[in-house]
Amino acid sequence: MDTSASNRRLRVLLTAIGKGTLVPQPDFQRRLVWINKDKVEFIRTILEGYPFPEIYIAAGKVDTKTGEGAEVLVDGQQRITTLYQYFKGSQDLRLPPDLPPYEKLDEEVQIEFLEYKVVVRDLGNMPIEQIKQVFQRINSTSYGLNAMEVHNARYGGEFKALAEQISTLDFFENHKVFTSTDIKRMNDVMYCSGLVATIMSTYFNRDVEIESYLERFNEAFPDKGKVFDQVNVVLNFISRLNFPPKSRIYKKADFFTLFVELHGLIVKSGVDLDIPKVRNELDLFFSKVDVASSGQPVDDLDAERYYKAALQASNDRGNRIVRGELMSKVLRRSILA
Repeated sequence: MDTSASNRRLRVLLTAIGKGTLVPQPDFQRRLVWINKDKVEFIRTILEGYPFPEIYIAAGKVDTKTGEGAEVLVDGQQRITTLYQYFKGSQDLRLPPDLPPYEKLDEEVQIEFLEYKVVVRDLGNMPIEQIKQVFQRINSTSYGLNAMEVHNARYGGEFKALAEQISTLDFFENHKVFTSTDIKRMNDVMYCSGLVATIMSTYFNRDVEIESYLERFNEAFPDKGKVFDQVNVVLNFISRLNFPPKSRIYKKADFFTLFVELHGLIVKSGVDLDIPKVRNELDLFFSKVDVASSGQPVDDLDAERYYKAALQASNDRGNRIVRGELMSKVLRRSILA
């Protein structure tokens, strides 16, 4: 595999896109996901002369009769496409007042922009399947990235920002919901993303719906403040229940279920729950769940079903639904008590 690196002037890449001799988005590439502020900051990076990571290209189709050929951009499409949008004055790019459009730059600055040197790693002529493999290796979990770390590299918008904001609330630190490894690997952000996506929709399987929310609310999230306030309402209610530090209520699967079901009652249905009664019902129920977890006989089928639904594959949609139904039943008993 030829992976030689060289420099190309930005103007060469931009004019190649305009002529169609450089294809910036082959069919195997993901869609553009940068939000406008990401694009603006990247343009500033170029105008200020700072470097950015190398891009990868490969030989595309060649017309054997004319000898004309094209190249495909294997990795770097968001960066190069953003610069092309700026160069052409695309309406898809909204510039702030302090960043003039390309056409209004001084000629000297325009030349510096066009002469900017981009590090290009040329993969040469290789089969499309091999090109796809290279792309997947560059942009996948092959380098040890987990799902949220990959999402983080792709999405920097409003939904992710909300999940990050929630994950750093004192509640989670005070109750040790997340481990240091969770935080280091962004599992806390993934967890909070799942919480938000669930209360906005319904229980889903594992984390399969999270990316759709990251993408849908990447550029704008009109209800961001409203959702954040709702999350705080539920967290404040759980804090007032005053469970001991080692309570299973702070285990991720149990907490997820309690949070979603409390949100359904308090926020969606407007039920005024009584703190002591809720605490009493949860204590009774979880004491039976703990008995089931010890392997001893338990005279409560609901507690046994809940424990089994939390024991293995706890993030599967079916088990989440089971736990949710049983938790809702417990919480509603507090209303009747």
